[in-house]
Amino acid sequence: MLDRIISWSIENRLLVVVAAIVLLVYGGIVALRAPVDVFPDLTAPTVTILTEAHGMAPEEVEALVSLPIESVMNGTANVFRVRSNSAAGISIVFVEFELDTDIYRARQLVTEKLGQVRLPTGVPAPVLGPISSTMGEIMLISISAAETSAMEVRSLTDWVIRPRLLGVTGVSQVMMVGGEVKQYQVLVDPARLADHRLTLEEVSRATAAANANSSGGFLIRPNEEYLIRGRGRVNTADDIANSVITVRNGIPILIKHVADVRIGAGFKRGDGSFNGKPTVVATIWKQPNANTLELTSSIESALAELKPTLPADITIVTAAFRQSNFIETAIGNLQGALLQGGILVAIVLFLFLGNFRTTFISLTAIPLSLISGVLVMNYFGLGMNTMTLGGLAIAIGELVDDAIIDVENVYRRLRLNARFATPEPLGKVIFRASSEIRNSIVFATLIIVLVFLPLFSLGGFEGRMFAPLALAYIASIAASLIVALTVTPALCYYLLGRSKFIREHGDSRLVTLLKHYYGRILVWTLRRPYEIIGASVLLLAAAIAVGPLMGREFLPPFNEGALNINVTLPPGTSLDESNRIGMTVEEVLHRTPEVASTTRRTGRAELDEHAAGVNQSEIEVVTLAGERSRDEVMEEVRTNLAQIPGIITEVGQPMSHRIDHLLSGTRAQIAIKLFGPDLVTLRNQGEEIRKAMATVPGIVDLLVEPQVGVPQLQINMNRAAAAAVGLRAADLAQTVDTAFNGEAVSQVLEDQRTYDIVVRF
Repeated sequence: MLDRIISWSIENRLLVVVAAIVLLVYGGIVALRAPVDVFPDLTAPTVTILTEAHGMAPEEVEALVSLPIESVMNGTANVFRVRSNSAAGISIVFVEFELDTDIYRARQLVTEKLGQVRLPTGVPAPVLGPISSTMGEIMLISISAAETSAMEVRSLTDWVIRPRLLGVTGVSQVMMVGGEVKQYQVLVDPARLADHRLTLEEVSRATAAANANSSGGFLIRPNEEYLIRGRGRVNTADDIANSVITVRNGIPILIKHVADVRIGAGFKRGDGSFNGKPTVVATIWKQPNANTLELTSSIESALAELKPTLPADITIVTAAFRQSNFIETAIGNLQGALLQGGILVAIVLFLFLGNFRTTFISLTAIPLSLISGVLVMNYFGLGMNTMTLGGLAIAIGELVDDAIIDVENVYRRLRLNARFATPEPLGKVIFRASSEIRNSIVFATLIIVLVFLPLFSLGGFEGRMFAPLALAYIASIAASLIVALTVTPALCYYLLGRSKFIREHGDSRLVTLLKHYYGRILVWTLRRPYEIIGASVLLLAAAIAVGPLMGREFLPPFNEGALNINVTLPPGTSLDESNRIGMTVEEVLHRTPEVASTTRRTGRAELDEHAAGVNQSEIEVVTLAGERSRDEVMEEVRTNLAQIPGIITEVGQPMSHRIDHLLSGTRAQIAIKLFGPDLVTLRNQGEEIRKAMATVPGIVDLLVEPQVGVPQLQINMNRAAAAAVGLRAADLAQTVDTAFNGEAVSQVLEDQRTYDIVVRF
């Protein structure tokens, strides 16, 4: 069959050459349009379930919300792991499916299962997070202003900038943290409330009823009709203040009689800063398989279009963190390696083959094979990333092997044929020369392919990571074999067919010289077979012995041009104190010359899928290339941060941090998890493990996740006293929830005596 392919290619050589040109053009267009990302999609299909449980303590969220959802989700088809985070007022459950599960089917299964969950009264229905991936956090944007208030900046961000960004194709989520959320606040005065003999519940109902529209059908008139609307929505704080609570003896009691109504900032559970200055930080997540480079460009274009409509003093910084910077650098390096490799191969070919025609024929295998590999990757839904381009870069030196063998043998046969008195037909000589070496190149290619086939047997994240590399490599190598059997003989017919050219060119000077020395070395080697075999065995044994001593890593360390620093304070630290220390950390970071900018996110943003407390901060540090290495910069950062007392830090890089989170669910490269029913025992054992690991050379950023009690203000009900006044636990819970969600922290139930009798701190 191979002979028939070679023969057909020579007979239809013009068609083969034209087809090769079309393949180059079409493949080049596909390559330019292919999605570009940093890694293949490593994320298992994951459905995130967010449940707001306002007012609940972490242990209540865990027992009453997270555990029921986890119990139901564990029985879902194709689920291999369910994990959750429970914090004050929020439950986040991650349902991870098998890698081959369709994400839309997974979300459908989770939605059906959620119908079986029974949550406490008053807890809103769970919602599903958007479809995204662990590597999908592509940008951080800083939004600040010189004169515009923080409340106005946050309002513009929430109602103008965020909707515009969500309208960009490929964006899955935009989360905001920082600034001040604008609220209409009704601050009830307990004394005035008692004077008017009202309850907090009545004020709450009146406030809700003050902001409502209603419909009244239609007013019919001859030849026309009018839509009837009752407009009662509030537009100003005065509208709320002048709303009626109740009427007594014909006298209305208004909200302003018992409360102060104002526009104020909402209670914050997170904040942000850029280069040590308060700002609104927007985190942008992309949808799976979206082109990161194109999406980043679209986001920046959308913000540029939006800028003229915003106040002049508002500054939008899109370089707070851009995943595209690392992608552009990584892809640029790989493209440079491909170009340099191609040039080096061309130089070596010319030096050995000795003329431009044979060099050109051999080099055509490189672009044709690479383009073929890109088309195969596109067929399987793979884009351009560091692994697929890495596979092509590894293969580039071998892509010309088959073509070189074919060209060299054709060249030799044509030169011999040119010496005959009656030379044979050109096509017959080229066919015979190509046929002579077809078995050699086929078997050599198959052997190389077999070496990479085991990579397809890898499962889990390893398979997701390295299978694209193997596919790109095998596809390009297989394409080089097809090129050697088709395009190479056709080009040989056109470019090497002149007998005059063949007679004038023999071996190059370099090949002649190398053959001379090779012959002498070969003779010397054949006379000492035992010594050569013995030395080879010793070298093989040494290599095998050294193998176990080498380190093992999932991926080599990258120089991402950015650092990811996690700062943890003792649980119970307030947001204001976390902000103060966070500013200090940013100031210390800027002492390192390579630090260009710092973007801090403290606590949890709205809609965030991380249950971070206000005692935790995450800082993205953009660094500049300098004379010092990445390790030296990180070491200086660790040394400087160690001077700040009371904080625990982790210094890493953004991509590495997310890969670690993907593999183990934690932010560390090595994570040790303990399970057991006694929290005290777990703490003690964890501390012993920490002390033992601290003695291991190379360990940095060692810490134990703080599993300590969060300070609480507990209001305990006296059942006997409550029964005496007819007070139910639900009444107490509702009153405490309403009172403590505002600024009043000593709200009475009916009067101060009942409050003192029924509850105690």
